[in-house]
Amino acid sequence: MDILNLIGRNKELFDQDIKKNEVELSKIISSSSFLVIGGAGSIGQAVTKEIFKRNPKKLHVVDISENNMVELVRDIRSSYGYINGDFQTFALDIGSIEYDAFINSDGKFDYVLNLSALKHVRSEKDPFTLMRLIDVNIFNTEKTLQQSIDKGTKKYFCVSTDKAANPVNMMGASKRIMEMFLMRKSKQINISTARFANVAFSDGSLLHGFNQRIQKQQPIVAPNDVKRYFVTPQESGELCLMSCIFGENRDIFFPKLNESLHLISFADIAIKYLNNIGYEPFICKDENEARQLSKTLPQKKQWPCLFSESDTTGEKDFEEFFTDKETLDLVRFGNLGIIKNELIFDDNKLNHFSNSISQLKQGQQWTKENLLDLFNQMIPGFGHKETGKYLDAKM
Repeated sequence: MDILNLIGRNKELFDQDIKKNEVELSKIISSSSFLVIGGAGSIGQAVTKEIFKRNPKKLHVVDISENNMVELVRDIRSSYGYINGDFQTFALDIGSIEYDAFINSDGKFDYVLNLSALKHVRSEKDPFTLMRLIDVNIFNTEKTLQQSIDKGTKKYFCVSTDKAANPVNMMGASKRIMEMFLMRKSKQINISTARFANVAFSDGSLLHGFNQRIQKQQPIVAPNDVKRYFVTPQESGELCLMSCIFGENRDIFFPKLNESLHLISFADIAIKYLNNIGYEPFICKDENEARQLSKTLPQKKQWPCLFSESDTTGEKDFEEFFTDKETLDLVRFGNLGIIKNELIFDDNKLNHFSNSISQLKQGQQWTKENLLDLFNQMIPGFGHKETGKYLDAKM
């Protein structure tokens, strides 16, 4: 399937930047060692492949998903074969004792790339999953950062999100707070990161769900009023790699907005997707009709679709990669912008956040309101949008 065509483009976004810097990129990678954390997710796999095909001296990949790791290895072996360097995968939870033992046994890497994250807005629906989101997105990051410092790592890269710019949901806010913790550690190690557009057809995304719905002969459902920027999985890997290798300390890379990158609605992509596989969309009036027609319409080369306005908690009305208070470098690369950050952080605020979370965990009892209050203390003016409705309550 032509993903570029589905998201309304005809060329790769970072092609020129990669070609212009390929010699230096390959030279650095082929003489360096890498640890990719969260390397079996969609972005992690894309990053791992970008590193692997440039023959690193050492490439170790860690991910909690054993099944996704198996697919990563099969994909790499089928696409690129083998390298002379040390390539190994480890099915580990980075918050675990086993991971700590793994780092203690070696842990010598020039570059550590952390792609692990809880990325779904739906993860904030209950206080327990929300606490895990905080753990994964903030405290596991700080833990692996300190381990990298202790082991003498040259550079630490961590993925952020476009939703960290003026966040309206707790997932985006957690990544904004993560950026604050990164800032403090940047006194001890070089750090760079990236804010993303949506990665088309990434695991768990709405577009990835289209594939599942077709396989299971179920209706296609999408909001018709939400427009987003999209990058391909390969472009997500290239964005991370360019930031990791060429980013200066505290840099945040993001895709530049130009004629190559424009907003497109999920409903428009759904229609293109169906046309691409030989179906015409049939617009249904409600869930019951869509479910019922999914049994008969496909035989007529039509597919039941339900397009409606978004009314769930945490949906941002528009996308942005930076705020008006951030300093930008739009000159260094063609289609990559850079947010330049000074060394500014509030030690007291960061410590208060860590201590408060620890106290809540020790009591083994907390509410979403407890956590939201802490987020508001960290991010003045945090525009959290609570509608009382969540994606799990929709088809």
